[in-house]
Amino acid sequence: MDINFLRTFLEVHRTCHFGKAAENLFVTQSTVSARIRQLEEELGVKLFYRDRNNIQLTAAGQKFLRHAESILNVWNRARMDIHFLEEGRQPFVIGAIPSLWDIYLQDLLPVIKKQFPDLPIAAEAITTDNLIRQLYDQSIDLGFTYDYPQVTDLVISEFMSFELIMVSSIKSTTLMKALKSNYIYVNWGTSYANEHARHFPDLKPDMKLGLGHVALEYIKRNGGSAYLPEPMISQELGHSLYRVEDAPAINRKSFAVYREGSNHADVVETLLSLYSR
Repeated sequence: MDINFLRTFLEVHRTCHFGKAAENLFVTQSTVSARIRQLEEELGVKLFYRDRNNIQLTAAGQKFLRHAESILNVWNRARMDIHFLEEGRQPFVIGAIPSLWDIYLQDLLPVIKKQFPDLPIAAEAITTDNLIRQLYDQSIDLGFTYDYPQVTDLVISEFMSFELIMVSSIKSTTLMKALKSNYIYVNWGTSYANEHARHFPDLKPDMKLGLGHVALEYIKRNGGSAYLPEPMISQELGHSLYRVEDAPAINRKSFAVYREGSNHADVVETLLSLYSR
C-alpha cells in the first residue's frame, strides 16, 4: 500500500472536501480521487459517502480511520528514527493537544534542550485519542492532555495546573454584560465543559472555538469576552484585555502520559521532577 494513500485519506477526512485536500497535498483533485478509489478497491469497502458539499466517512471509513492514523504514525516515527540513526541519536517525541502548546508547553522545549543539549526533539499537536494511540504505538515518548485518560499500561502523572479567567475587551464590564456581548466559548476539555455548565447552565454562546489563541486574536481584533488561561494573556491584561472581576475563575489541570521503561525514560523522569517542584 502506498503511504500517500493514507495521507490522502486522512486529509479528505480532515477537510471533508476532495478539492481542499488536493490543495493541501499539492496534487490535483483527480489524483486525490484516484488514490481514494484505489484504496477502497484494495480494502474492498467504500470509505466515504460522496456528496458535493458533504464528504463523510462510512462506517467502514470510521473503523479504518484509527488504523490509518496508527500506520502513518508508526511510519513517520520509523523515518525519523532511521534518519537520526546515522548520527547515532534517537529523537525524543512529544505530543500534546494543540491548546496546551499555546499555554505553556512551548516553554518546555528550551528546558529540554538545556538539560539534554544533544537530544533531537520532535513536537506534535494532536488530539487526545490520537495521542493515546501514538503512546501505545510508541510513536511518541511523552504526551500531554487535559482530561485524565482512562487507559491501562500507561503512566499518568498530574503535570501543571493553571487558572482560566474570563476576560473582556471592555474595561470594567460586568459578568452579565460580558456573557451577552460577543461571548466566545473555548473548548478547554471535558472537565472544563462540566464546570462551565455548572456556572452558566442556560448559556448558549454564539461562537465556539477549539483553540485559545484563535479566540484571543478574535477578541483583540473584534471585541468580545472568553475564558482564557492567565499565562497566555499576561501581557494583554490591563491593556487590550480586562478581567471580568465578578466572573468565577475555573482551575484546569493537565496530565503527562508516558510508557514505563521507554527509550527516553531518563528524559521523562527529569522533566517531571523539574515541574513537580
